[in-house]
Amino acid sequence: MKSHNVVAIAAAFVVFLLAVQASEAAISCSDVISNLRPCVSYLVNGSGKPPPACCSGVSAVASAASTSADKKTACNCIKSAAKNVNLNPQLAQALPGNCGVNLPFPVSPNTDCSKIG
Repeated sequence: MKSHNVVAIAAAFVVFLLAVQASEAAISCSDVISNLRPCVSYLVNGSGKPPPACCSGVSAVASAASTSADKKTACNCIKSAAKNVNLNPQLAQALPGNCGVNLPFPVSPNTDCSKIG
């Protein structure tokens, strides 16, 4: 039953992120979700270090979000998804650091993405 819930949450996460698009940025929410998909299970009920595929995705998002518009888009995608999926907030906020990646914004539903630049 528990794995069924994780799959349902992951599916909702994917659908939601694919529905959120930004017109000015080169990066899209579909790019962000493709890269972060390996992190969903870890962020919902993981512990310890994130899986290597997850860290590769975090690194890809950080690399792709090079302009101010891209950073805001990535931030808004992650923020929106974080509000709709029952992520472990401590794991989410620690994810970039645990992967050795510097994101210009925290992974949190409370981030003010308008201040990202």
